[in-house]
Amino acid sequence: MELSHIREQAAQAAQQVCDAAKLHAGDLFVVGCSSSEISGEKIGTHSSVDVAEAVFDGIYSVLCERKIDLAAQCCEHLNRALIVERTVCSRFMLDEVNVVPQPKAGGSFATTAYKRFADPVAVDSLKQSAAAGMDIGGTLIGMHIKPVVVPLRIETKQIGSAILLCARRRPKFVGGSRAVYNEKLL
Repeated sequence: MELSHIREQAAQAAQQVCDAAKLHAGDLFVVGCSSSEISGEKIGTHSSVDVAEAVFDGIYSVLCERKIDLAAQCCEHLNRALIVERTVCSRFMLDEVNVVPQPKAGGSFATTAYKRFADPVAVDSLKQSAAAGMDIGGTLIGMHIKPVVVPLRIETKQIGSAILLCARRRPKFVGGSRAVYNEKLL
C-alpha cells in the first residue's frame, strides 16, 4: 500500500471523527496506532516508522487546522503511556513520566509524535480527558476518553489493512423519565 494513500485515509478518518464528534478547538484527540496492522501484519511484529509517519501526517494536519490537540498512545511495552505537548500536560494537569518511545518499545506512531511535537512529554494517563479518538489496529484507546464513551461510526473503516474503530464522549444523562435532554449533545 502506498504511503500517500495511507496518509489520505488517516486524514479523512480524522476529519470524519472531528465532524461526527463535534470537536472544538482545545479538545484532546487520542490515537492508538499499530503500524504493523496497517501493513497487514500482527500487532507488535513489524513496526514501520514510514507507515507511522504517513498516518501521523494525515491526522496531525487535520487536528492542527482545527486547533485540536493530539495524544499519541504508546504500546503495551510502555504501559500505554501517551505522548503529548507539554502545554497539554499542564492544561489537563497530567503526570509526566520519563520515557522516550522507540519503534519497538512504544511504537512507531508515538515515536513519530515525540520527534514531531514542539515540546513533547510522556504522561502515564490522560485521566480520561480525551473527547474522541481513533484506534487503528486494535490498540485499545477507550480508557483515555471522558465518560461516557460511545462508539462512533464513520465512513472510513480501515487504514491500510488495519481495522479502524473510533469513539467519542457524550455527557452523562442525569435525571429520569421526566428529564429533557439537549439533542445537540447526544
